[in-house]
Amino acid sequence: MPGGDMAELLRSLVADAKEFIPLLLTLTAVTVLLAVLNAYFRRRWKDKTDLQFRFQLIMLALTLAGVVAVVIALPVGDLRAPLLGLIGILLSATIALSSTTLIGNMLAGIMIKVVRSARPGDWITVAELTGRVTEMNLLHTRVQTEFRDLVTVPNLFMVTRPLHVVRASGTIIHTEVSLGYDVHHEQVRDALIAAAGNAGLKDAFVHVRSLGDFAVNYRVAGLLEDVQSLISTRSQLCKAVLDAMHAAGIEIVSPNFMNTRALGAEQRFMAQTAGRPKTEDTKATKAEDVAFDVAEEAASVEELRKTLERLEAELAGEDAKADRALRGQLETRKASLEAELEAAEKQRAESDETK
Repeated sequence: MPGGDMAELLRSLVADAKEFIPLLLTLTAVTVLLAVLNAYFRRRWKDKTDLQFRFQLIMLALTLAGVVAVVIALPVGDLRAPLLGLIGILLSATIALSSTTLIGNMLAGIMIKVVRSARPGDWITVAELTGRVTEMNLLHTRVQTEFRDLVTVPNLFMVTRPLHVVRASGTIIHTEVSLGYDVHHEQVRDALIAAAGNAGLKDAFVHVRSLGDFAVNYRVAGLLEDVQSLISTRSQLCKAVLDAMHAAGIEIVSPNFMNTRALGAEQRFMAQTAGRPKTEDTKATKAEDVAFDVAEEAASVEELRKTLERLEAELAGEDAKADRALRGQLETRKASLEAELEAAEKQRAESDETK
């Protein structure tokens, strides 16, 4: 090959290589930047499980921005605009067809965070699943059931079905009992109202649900303010109803048995309580203490965070020239809450690693 042709070929290769230099620099910069930011956020938010959603969203946005930057740096000036348009079409098609895809769960996770329909520690019911929220991420939500199991629920499943959330201010719990027509409904109402009060419910009420062939169906309900003891209080309500019926001399028994037994009307079938000392369940283990350990940790962290937010808002509203003693107290309280929150988040992260 003549020397002139070889030099021309080298010049052509160098010119072509120069066109790819911006692409290589952009690709290297994007890769390094994503790696550094990923390591930084993971180290900074390692013990803050509630910020994992923010971390995932930030990394997703940065990755998409990096892809766009690489496309812009491609050495194909005439094709750059069509390529960007193609990326836009592909993203639109992916979102439009994302009802059962990864993108669908991402969009559902963003929707749940924006709507704030539930928080860590809340009682929820979705489809046939009931439990307390322990973690809310970009792709899924973790729920702890009353059997202490941790269930991972895709966010798309959460937003495509009715989501029932127990309000932190309280919820209505109830139980039903069927009694004979020989018992006056006012006597039943008084006994059931007393039972609801003994179970720790407020503003109790009684409804006659139905008039059956052999019995009247009653429902007693009341407001439970301490929603964390939901399971235990339901059991307490049933026990209180039994005690109230027996104390009032009202028999709870199968209607068929009542109508076929060959006994006198004065015969009653009730548990014998006379002579038995009444015991308190003060030493009994509550079901919630055993079942919802992870959910309770999540609820504690969430409550600390909400308290800290209120305190920060109060500090922001204080005039700089206001009482220095009061402001100092608020600053001290803020520092204490931040320390508590950091310790709680660290403990929760350590608990997650051992489960």
